[in-house]
Amino acid sequence: MNKDAITSKQAITAAIAFAGTLALAAGSAALAQTARGPLRQEARFDHQVTGVAVTEDGRRFVNFPRWTDDAPVSVAEVLPNGSIRAYPDEKWNSWRNARANELPVADYFVCVQSIVPDGHGNLWVLDPGAPGNEKILEGAPKLVRIDLKTNQVTKVIHVAPDVALQGTYLNDIRFSPDGRIGYITDSGTRGAIIVVDLESGRGWRALDGHPSTQVDKSVTVTIDGKPLKRPDGRQPAFASDGIAISNDGRTLYYQALTGKTLYSIDTDLLKQNVVEPRRGEGVRTVAPTHVADGLWMSKAGVLYITSPSDYSITRLNGSTTEKVLTDRRLRWPDTFSEGPDGRMYVTASHIQDTQWFTPGAPPSIRTELFSFPGVK
Repeated sequence: MNKDAITSKQAITAAIAFAGTLALAAGSAALAQTARGPLRQEARFDHQVTGVAVTEDGRRFVNFPRWTDDAPVSVAEVLPNGSIRAYPDEKWNSWRNARANELPVADYFVCVQSIVPDGHGNLWVLDPGAPGNEKILEGAPKLVRIDLKTNQVTKVIHVAPDVALQGTYLNDIRFSPDGRIGYITDSGTRGAIIVVDLESGRGWRALDGHPSTQVDKSVTVTIDGKPLKRPDGRQPAFASDGIAISNDGRTLYYQALTGKTLYSIDTDLLKQNVVEPRRGEGVRTVAPTHVADGLWMSKAGVLYITSPSDYSITRLNGSTTEKVLTDRRLRWPDTFSEGPDGRMYVTASHIQDTQWFTPGAPPSIRTELFSFPGVK
């Protein structure tokens, strides 16, 4: 074999080795992408986050309930660099558990559970007024409307005591397309759908005590296949929690967190003049699901569901659910919102890491906001 042939053979061998290296690198990159999935961290917080809201112009907001700590901010705007700023101002966020006897609960955020834009230029703040997810403070349950252009509170609707009963926990809200009606899940002692006329402020309870809005006692909430329990043996027991509305506003979807069934009802049946037996007859079983916290109907008509037990997001596919993504960074995926470009945002509230379920945990825990591409 001559020298030129040897050189050619060496070149071919080197090229094959280089190609193999590239293939290995590409394979490793693909494996890393698969392991990480499409989930992107948008921000990290020093307190427990639950709700997220993304507006039509891309502004991002989150909220921090007072469950295991006296969070210094209840509602915040997430700035482009991931830091937060009290919203709409410091005053509304200045209530503290330690000053409960000094500050009127009607004029401050007490224990904010969710924040949702109405599509009409407003951000609504849902305050169940029950720090620690316990006793309602008299006069605290309310809806607060903030004008997103002026960043000013323009309306406060106080939820009456015969609507927000002692033991009620106002969990999440969705709006009719015209922005006139709000539908709220009561995930407390006696589950219900609370309906509020946002113009008059009048509210009423629907499906109050109906099986579809109650805790499913056959369900065991698990994490990594093990029952999630407090030190005294109690399991999470949350009634109607996740809620979504069809894009035409005609159908409301909901599910108990401690449940395994997705239900729906025509919104016409939630009007105040409809009797409860008629409402009950109109409840439909949509699909068997899994333990779920947040629901969201996207602009593309995809119904997303969080799956805290296995760090996942699923979606409704006909009469079943299918996985969208799984990522162990999603420690209790909680609440959804959708960006103007169809990107989905979800909070990880780390419920399993709180003092409730992890003895010795600090009062304040670190949590995150993530996003992922919406399904077309």
